[in-house]
Amino acid sequence: MAELNVLYRDSDILVCEKPAGCLSEPGPGRNLPQLAASYLYEAGQTSEIYTVHRLDKEVGGLMVLARTSEAAGALIGMIANRTIQKEYYAVLRGVPQAASGTWEDLLFHESGKNKTYVVDRPRKGVRDAKLSYRLIAREGETSLVRIRLYTGRTHQIRAQFSHRALPLLGDVRYGCKDPGCKTALWSAYLRFPHPKTGRVMTFYQRPPEQYPWAMFDRGCYTAVSPFGNTTDNTEKEV
Repeated sequence: MAELNVLYRDSDILVCEKPAGCLSEPGPGRNLPQLAASYLYEAGQTSEIYTVHRLDKEVGGLMVLARTSEAAGALIGMIANRTIQKEYYAVLRGVPQAASGTWEDLLFHESGKNKTYVVDRPRKGVRDAKLSYRLIAREGETSLVRIRLYTGRTHQIRAQFSHRALPLLGDVRYGCKDPGCKTALWSAYLRFPHPKTGRVMTFYQRPPEQYPWAMFDRGCYTAVSPFGNTTDNTEKEV
């Protein structure tokens, strides 16, 4: 089969693990829609592939893709309304002072430098950003956190943590070079109503057993969200 780990598929959506180093949107070189199309072709199916959210190229983990324009529209609406719950693991250089917290910032993305900055006042191009985090484990001056993202701004997690002198391990753009890895961020958890049936679906994928994730005991990685859930429909655990 094609080079893609698929957790779930039906005629409307496909939930899969985006490999790190792969573009999440159509583009030159290796990209997720292309991998998804190859996977479906080898499974004897064809359909359009619609990207409804994105991950930075160097970041791996769960993504949901739409297979119809109707599903794409519904999922995009859920993202806009913050109905889709998205959680991540990150390895930080440093340890947060508080074991948990919620951060709300104003972010400005400078497209020429492809870098996002925390700013102190609204102006053109500035957008609000919000996330919550929980400290899961630490090894010396390196820590593992789990993050719930409420807004999906460009480089949001990377910018908000680096602004607090807690850059993600290996994230050269935000001040943390590490020869063993690139941008230690992993999309681990998705929870959303199915765009056609409305049934709440929950998906979880642990990071790979390699550096830097292997620095921490595998028991640190759990499918149970530490932030709780806001939906109460029948759910599908994967």
